[in-house]
Amino acid sequence: MKEHAITYDVEVIDEKMRKKHLSIPAERPLTLYVNKKELLTIMTLGANTRSLIIGYLRNQRLVKSLDEIESIQIDWEVNAAVVKTKNTNSNIDTLTGKVTLTSGCGQGTMFGDVTAELEKFQLGVDLKLKQSDLLEIIDEVRMYSSIYKQAGSVHGCALFKQSKMLFYCEDVGRHNAVDAIAGKMWEFGLEGKDLLFYTTGRLTSEMVIKGAQMHIPFLLSRSGVTQMGVEMARNVNMTLLGRCSGKHFYVFNGVERLIFDLLD
Repeated sequence: MKEHAITYDVEVIDEKMRKKHLSIPAERPLTLYVNKKELLTIMTLGANTRSLIIGYLRNQRLVKSLDEIESIQIDWEVNAAVVKTKNTNSNIDTLTGKVTLTSGCGQGTMFGDVTAELEKFQLGVDLKLKQSDLLEIIDEVRMYSSIYKQAGSVHGCALFKQSKMLFYCEDVGRHNAVDAIAGKMWEFGLEGKDLLFYTTGRLTSEMVIKGAQMHIPFLLSRSGVTQMGVEMARNVNMTLLGRCSGKHFYVFNGVERLIFDLLD
C-alpha cells in the first residue's frame, strides 16, 4: 500500500467462488505526540491529517486557538505526528488525567470533565433552516463522490452554510472525520453559529458535544440517534435531525429552527 493511498485493491472470492477485485479503505495508525508527551494512537485513513490533528486538539480543549500551535510534523514512515505548542506549560497533563472512552467508531476519547461544562456551549436560536434547503443538503451528500461509494467502510462528515457544502471529510472513525472538520474551521477562520453539520454516523452524546464546542446549532445524520445524544442536544439547545434520507427525516430536538415550507 502506498503511503498516500486512501484506498487499495484486494482480490476476493464471492459466494459463487468467483474472483473479484474490490476497493477497500486504507487504515493506518498515527501516534500523536504533543510537547514530547505521547497522547494516543489514532486509526485513520491518512487523509486531511493536519486538519484531523488540529481538530482533535481543539475538540479535546488541549489548545484554545490555532495560534497556540507552533508546528505540526507528520511522518508516515514511522506513523507519528509531533505537535509543538507555544505554551509548553499548558494544562495538557491536567486534561489528559481524566479520560472518558466514548462510543465513537474505533472508540473515541474525551479529555476532562466535558459534560460538567455544557452550560458554556448554549447555542443561539437565530439560524433557521428551510425544509427545502434541508432536502437539498440530503441530496448533495447523496450525490457527492465519496470514498464510501468507492470502497465503503468509512464515515463521512460535511459542513454546510445553508444548502452549500463547504467541506466533506471521511475517515475510518466518525470522530476522526468530525475532528478533521473542526480543524478546517480553524484553518479557514469559520465560526459555527451560521453553519450546519452533517454526518453519516449515529448521533451520540460525543457527536453532540463536539458540535456544541464548534458552536454549530444544527446536527444532521442519515443514521439514528442515541438517548444521551438527544439529552445532550436538549441541554445545549441543538437542533438534532436523524434518519435523513430522500425526503424523510426526524427532528429529535430544536424544531423551532426549522421552517416547513413544503407542507402544501
